Amino acid sequence: MMDWTDRHCRFLHRLYAPHALLYTEMIVAAAIVRGDVRQLLDHDAGEHPVALQLGGCDPAELAKAARIGTSAGYAEINLNVGCPSDRVKNGSFGACLMLKPKLVADCVRAMRDVTHLPVTVKCRIGIDARDDYEFFQGFADIVVPAGIDALIVHARAAILAGLSPKQNREIPPLKYAYVHRLKQERPELTVVLNGGLCDGAAAAAHLSDGLDGVMLGRAAYHQPALLAELERRVIDPDWQIPEPWQIVERMIPYAKACAQRGMRLHSITRHMHGVMAGREGARAWRRFLSEVAARPDAAPETLFSALPMVKQGLAA
Repeated sequence: MMDWTDRHCRFLHRLYAPHALLYTEMIVAAAIVRGDVRQLLDHDAGEHPVALQLGGCDPAELAKAARIGTSAGYAEINLNVGCPSDRVKNGSFGACLMLKPKLVADCVRAMRDVTHLPVTVKCRIGIDARDDYEFFQGFADIVVPAGIDALIVHARAAILAGLSPKQNREIPPLKYAYVHRLKQERPELTVVLNGGLCDGAAAAAHLSDGLDGVMLGRAAYHQPALLAELERRVIDPDWQIPEPWQIVERMIPYAKACAQRGMRLHSITRHMHGVMAGREGARAWRRFLSEVAARPDAAPETLFSALPMVKQGLAA
C-alpha cells in the first residue's frame, strides 16, 4: 500500500472504524534512520491506533527505525516480508526475505530489544515455486520463536519472476486453508489473514472459524464503508455506518488544519473517491474531486460545495 495509506488516508478511515488497527504504508527503515523523520512519521492523534510498517533487511537499521517509531507514538512495529514490488526486490527485502527466515528472525529480535511495542511480521505463504505448506510452516518455525506478537499472512505466494505487483495480488491462488491450519497448529500465536477479502460477511466468517484478525487493503481503500461494516459486525453491534455527508463534514476541519501547515487539499481528497462508492451520484462525486478539489488553489471550504450532491445522491 505504498503511496496509498498515508496520514490523510488513515484519518479518513478512522472515521469509519474507531477500533480498527490502521497501518502506515511500508516505509524503508533506512529512510527513517537517515531521512526526514517528521515528514515520514508525523501523523494526527485522531488516527490512533496506528502500526508502523517497516521494510528492510538490516537488523541494526531496523532496530534504529523501530526505536524512532516507538518515540513517534505508534502502537505496533510491523516488518513487511510480503511485498513483491520491484523496489523491494532490488533492495533485498520484502517478499524475497521469505527465503531468508533466519535473517527475518534476527531482524525481529533486534527490534524487540529496543521497543516495548508489539513486533509483528507480514508475509506471504510462499515465494515463486515454493508455495507448499511445508515451506510456509518452515518459515513460521524459524520466525515465530524470535518473539513475534502476530503473523499477518497474505494467503498467496509471491511470484517475483514474471508477475507485476498488481498481478501478484490477483493471479497466485489464494490458499486460506494454509493460514487456518497454521492457527490450528499454533493456537497460542496471533494469526491475521490478508488477501482477497472484499466482503464483510466473508471476512467475519474467518474470525468465526478461529483466526484472530483480518487485514483489508485495497478493498477498504476503494470502499471505506466496508471498514464500518466490520466495525459493526465484529466490535460494536450498535455502530452506525457514517453517511457520506457526515464523512465530508468531518474532513473539512481536518483539511483546514492541514492547509495551515501548507498541505494541498488534493493530498487529502485523492483518498476520498470511495466515500460515495456504490451510491447514486458516485460518478459526479469523483468528477468533483478530480476537477475541482484537485486544483492547486482549492481551499478546504471547496468541499462545502459538494455537500448538496453528497446528501442527495444526485448526479451533478
